[in-house]
Amino acid sequence: MKFKDQSVVITGGGSGIGWAMTEAFYREGAKVYVLEIDAEAAQDRLKEEGWTSTVHCLSCDVSQLESVRQCFDQIIAESGQVDILINNAGVAHIGTALTTTEEDFDRVYRVNVKGVFHCIHAVLPGMVERKKGVILNMASVAASVGIADRFAYSTSKGAILTMTYQVAKDFVGDGIRCNSISPGRVHTPFVDGYLKDNYPGREKEMYDVLSKTHPIGRMAKPEEVASLALFLCSEEAAFITGTDYPLDGGFIRLNS
Repeated sequence: MKFKDQSVVITGGGSGIGWAMTEAFYREGAKVYVLEIDAEAAQDRLKEEGWTSTVHCLSCDVSQLESVRQCFDQIIAESGQVDILINNAGVAHIGTALTTTEEDFDRVYRVNVKGVFHCIHAVLPGMVERKKGVILNMASVAASVGIADRFAYSTSKGAILTMTYQVAKDFVGDGIRCNSISPGRVHTPFVDGYLKDNYPGREKEMYDVLSKTHPIGRMAKPEEVASLALFLCSEEAAFITGTDYPLDGGFIRLNS
């Protein structure tokens, strides 16, 4: 029960990596607030698990500042403060600088970059006042190395990486820690859907191809990302700030 009596906000916490983190923090005693664009589906899932006493789902479009403000106002009114913010919500896009449209780029930027800014902007005043808080951002290996056909996505995750460093630098004197995780490919329903849509009949073959891009020979599990998140947000990591953690099966260093 490492996080008993602590309030944790997880954006995009209703599916994939976010769901694994929601479950992990719930099991460690935290009061978890899930911010989801599809709040109804997430709420149904929480009811199925019987977690609704300590896990709450709020409808939120992180790309809209007013939506974020309303959610954080409600959370603070109910729990008094936000101890931990995990910026996990994001969208993907496939395309080069030539094939990416302005609309594509703006959509990714609004969610992946402005969404993180909106949540950080909303949570910082309370953390600064208390002289304590943890912010964890989900970056990506795409922030550090070139990945084919990921122009807008890589750009957005590069912004998250530098945003992490900047927040850590500006608020270290206020007792606030800010770090990021850069996962490689993680086996989530999103991956399965991507393979089904783009490689019908060849899903297993392409899954193996994508898995082997990691020197370790497989994709990560969502639970492995959640385990690292638990550590980085805990008191055991109290001396860690301004750092990005690749969780990539050797993708960045061993492929070069």
